[in-house]
Amino acid sequence: MERPLAGTLSDTVPVEPSLPDAFTIGGRVRVAPNLVLAPMSGITDSAYRSLVKELNPGVVGLVVTELVSIEALARHDLRTHRMLRYLPHERPLAIQLFGSDPARMAEAAAIAEGLGADVIDVNCGCPVPKVVKKGGGAELMRQGPTLAAILGGLRRALSIPYTVKIRAGWDESSRNAVEVARLAEGEGAAMIAVHGRTRAQLYTGRSDWELIAAVKDAVRVPVVGSGDIEHATDALERLRTTGVDGVMIGRATLGHPWIFREIAALRAGVTPPPVTLGERLAAIDMLLARLAADLPPEGALGRARGLACRMIKFVRGGAVLRETLTRAPSIAAMRGLLADAAEVAAVDAVTVPDPRPAGAPSPGGATQAPTGDVAPALVYAPTP
Repeated sequence: MERPLAGTLSDTVPVEPSLPDAFTIGGRVRVAPNLVLAPMSGITDSAYRSLVKELNPGVVGLVVTELVSIEALARHDLRTHRMLRYLPHERPLAIQLFGSDPARMAEAAAIAEGLGADVIDVNCGCPVPKVVKKGGGAELMRQGPTLAAILGGLRRALSIPYTVKIRAGWDESSRNAVEVARLAEGEGAAMIAVHGRTRAQLYTGRSDWELIAAVKDAVRVPVVGSGDIEHATDALERLRTTGVDGVMIGRATLGHPWIFREIAALRAGVTPPPVTLGERLAAIDMLLARLAADLPPEGALGRARGLACRMIKFVRGGAVLRETLTRAPSIAAMRGLLADAAEVAAVDAVTVPDPRPAGAPSPGGATQAPTGDVAPALVYAPTP
């Protein structure tokens, strides 16, 4: 259950009218506002994407699927085709493909276009060994001719725009994001998304937004920055200081999927309302119901446990609930536990804290106060 965006104008929350608020991909797909839900393997399926869209009504400009294998899609693997299901309100939708064979990429992209994709995104940033060992993901940043052949093939195969998502480079000695972005633009890519870590960093260290800004300066197509957007203020700061056309947010949504509506509120000079514990539990329940409807029971249960625990992670006193949810034998049982917890939440009417602790530094070095009250300990303690 979502609450409409509401709040009060505050002298401490200035309106940000000068910041970019939209961009267009390939002259065809308008991304407004310029906030993008990042692709996350095993997470951004239709159930998750649609939940994020509904919790943030009207303020998520583009969503991207989890990465999809071109080999599996081209051979019409049923499970892979199911990964491409979407609901109409998720659009505009980018389908992200990974692989290294130009002919297969073109074939898979044509299939994805036929299934309704608005944009095809080529994954040039995944750091996972099983992907890079086969020449895909971040390995493509070291294989310029192959990437050029892939993008050239897409230009001939598609009538919709195609984009690339890259990293800073392979490692500290090969931070070649600028060069790869120029290559991609030259081969017709209509947008570049840049995650500011190298492949060697994986998800450690910090995202290099100076390099992301350099990519923006080097190409004419829209550039979207990614990495360490942990709070709504971080997104506005990056738009303000780097000149990027948009920001892409992934891992922060796992603990706090309402971040997009908070960015929109702050941009408008409105203090974002806190998220209540009841809202959080209702959102988790909604997600579990959708997973149960979309996936086979075993796969749905595993994904449900992981996502539910992430969304409860920052609730003080929520450890007992997380533990019982991980031991629940079915999604139905998990929903029963959530319903019991929601009854307690309705009585206490508590709110949950901002996912980042009070006083934690943003990537730009500023100190950020929490947007909600710290929740008291949950009194719910179910019997195993």
